[in-house]
Amino acid sequence: MSKGKNKMAFEVQENETIDQCLERIKKAGYMPVRRTEKPIFKEVKKAGLVDYEPAGRQIVFEAKRIEN
Repeated sequence: MSKGKNKMAFEVQENETIDQCLERIKKAGYMPVRRTEKPIFKEVKKAGLVDYEPAGRQIVFEAKRIEN
């Protein structure tokens, strides 16, 4: 068994496309096995009430080390 992490999480960075993130995963020697998305909300105050509006999303790939 090789030393090092067998699983790792890679987040799609701001100003990075999904394809660029997948290429970064491949260069690190990993293969994506799961993709998760979480919505990001921002607080907006309207007439004294706090409301939440979608502001984006966070995409995270779970990747597994490629065995050679």
